[in-house]
Amino acid sequence: MTRRRDFLAANAGRRAPMPGFVLLVRPRDDGDPTMRIGYTVTKKIGNSVVRNRMKRRLRALARELLPADGVVGADHVLIGRNGGIERDFASLRTELGKALRKVARSDAAPR
Repeated sequence: MTRRRDFLAANAGRRAPMPGFVLLVRPRDDGDPTMRIGYTVTKKIGNSVVRNRMKRRLRALARELLPADGVVGADHVLIGRNGGIERDFASLRTELGKALRKVARSDAAPR
């Protein structure tokens, strides 16, 4: 995802806050089964080196877990948090799996 309006629309979806990041998921309901992903890391986290490192970690997590556990036909946004850069990768992986299960469970619940 690259357009601002897509990120703003995802903000209205389901959120799963974790210690290292926040996951936002919003079903697009357009019939397209592809999963889209976006990453956001603000300047509050650190300088550009730190922010880019955090984005690389988030990309690696998404590449690993989204194909199997992501919500089909939805936009996913990972927002880096302050503690995310210090956390070990295994913890982040566990947290993302937990967040994806939480969002998928809430999507299955009747409205």
